[in-house]
Amino acid sequence: MKLNNPFGLSLLCATSGMTVAGPLSGSSRAVAAPGGRMNIVYIMCDDHSFQTISAYGHPLSRLAPTPNIDRLARRGIRFDRAYVENSLSTPSRACLMTGLYSHQNGQTMLTNRMDTTVTFIPQLMQQAGYQTAMIGKWHMLCEPRGFDTYSILSGQGEYYNPRFKSEATGGRYVREEGYATDLITRKALDFLRQRDRNRPFLLYVHHKAPHRPWLPPLEYLDLYEDVEFPMPATFYDDYTSRGPAAAEQRMRIDEHMAMIYDLKLYGYEGSGHECDVSQLWRAALQTMTPEERAQWLENYERKNAPFMQQQENMTHDEVVRWKYQRYIKDYLRVIRRVDDSVGQLLDYLEAEGLMDSTMIVYTSDQGFYMGEHGWFDKRFMYEESFRTPLIISYPGCRGGSESDVMVQNLDFGPTFLDIARKEQPADMYGRSLMPVLRKNGRRPRGWRKQLYYHFYDHTAEHNVMRHDGLSDRRYKLIHFYDERGERPAYDEFYDLKQDPHELHNLADDPRYSRKIARFRKELQRTRESIGVREY
Repeated sequence: MKLNNPFGLSLLCATSGMTVAGPLSGSSRAVAAPGGRMNIVYIMCDDHSFQTISAYGHPLSRLAPTPNIDRLARRGIRFDRAYVENSLSTPSRACLMTGLYSHQNGQTMLTNRMDTTVTFIPQLMQQAGYQTAMIGKWHMLCEPRGFDTYSILSGQGEYYNPRFKSEATGGRYVREEGYATDLITRKALDFLRQRDRNRPFLLYVHHKAPHRPWLPPLEYLDLYEDVEFPMPATFYDDYTSRGPAAAEQRMRIDEHMAMIYDLKLYGYEGSGHECDVSQLWRAALQTMTPEERAQWLENYERKNAPFMQQQENMTHDEVVRWKYQRYIKDYLRVIRRVDDSVGQLLDYLEAEGLMDSTMIVYTSDQGFYMGEHGWFDKRFMYEESFRTPLIISYPGCRGGSESDVMVQNLDFGPTFLDIARKEQPADMYGRSLMPVLRKNGRRPRGWRKQLYYHFYDHTAEHNVMRHDGLSDRRYKLIHFYDERGERPAYDEFYDLKQDPHELHNLADDPRYSRKIARFRKELQRTRESIGVREY
């Protein structure tokens, strides 16, 4: 297989594990960033839940720890109230690249195109003298702008032997041999080794993982096979007290997770939806080499055999539990490789003496459901998808700190510009996180008290109704509406202190009527102040 490498170094097929904790041998000298400005390494996964990072202490991650992400948390600050402004991949990425709300940049849904006149944050960073690089998943319907170098996956990207496009390929996607997480890591390291050392750098490392369909690397196919992961307490949520959106979604592990595509039940004879997604499954297998495919199929056929033999005699609940375990195990296997990647990057930065001059950000483009409410996927303003993991290591901060300050992905752009000493454009509503970081995660004077959220893509897969809302440290108001005007709009209101799992909608509870009225008024004021016209 012909390999393409925009950085000119050889790439090898990844068939063995990566280094995890512990720095590489070499220099431990501290290297000052050029011009006294920090370097920035921004690592973002697609659909990584905070529940599966052991630094957050969730029961799942206790059984499947992430030692290298935890290693970063021990050096930096773990944010417990980090959120997105639109829990969907492409809109979230557009927010990151522009520092603008979805309605400002035009990327409200997966398939519409953003405003081409919008300036990207990397362009402003280039103007400030930064060397910029974008490696990995782009997933926007526009070309990368503002990067000295880039190497991006095609669309959603493939896990095995994926296609990349770079300035060196002349706009063509070229297939490369290896596992996506490994290739992205190596390309990021190649950039760091070959960078211009006279300029500070901004490096985006965007993993495809752990996006659906959760294809682990070959050496991790049996990882956690003997572990029984606990199901969340809300798995059998019946959605009583809430409006129709929670019940009408199509993201239940029980009903909507595909046996072939999602759960790798090769040989399953389904119909309808299963036949449709089996085409996607075959496409995923086609990118593997014959040797990889043979190992993959042998592994899953062996693991699937007991279920295939017993399923006719299994209860419905037993089948659902089998689905949950398969989903969680494959998801966590994919995460394990991401954690390996973080270890490699930290090893390099430590060995090169760059830790004391580099901000490192680890986050996801949104949260993800690990079976809460019976779901997988994201989209809702409920906590598991609205909230995203965020760990920031900042030179000089007190390692191992925890922060409950409300921050949002709108804040990354202003933070990077603040570091670069570049003025923040007036149309950006986010705030630099530097005041929070300088206080080791404590709330600065005058910091925001609430966050606005808006999901638009009702027509996309999973049938989640449009909604926007406002959340503060304790309460949350969600306004669901039908963009076609065929059904009445309605509100849901939650007391997150009394009901952290958001099971009890208080919108009609007279005890909260005055507070709800205040939230409704504030939500309307927020819409007007930021220019939202669609609700």
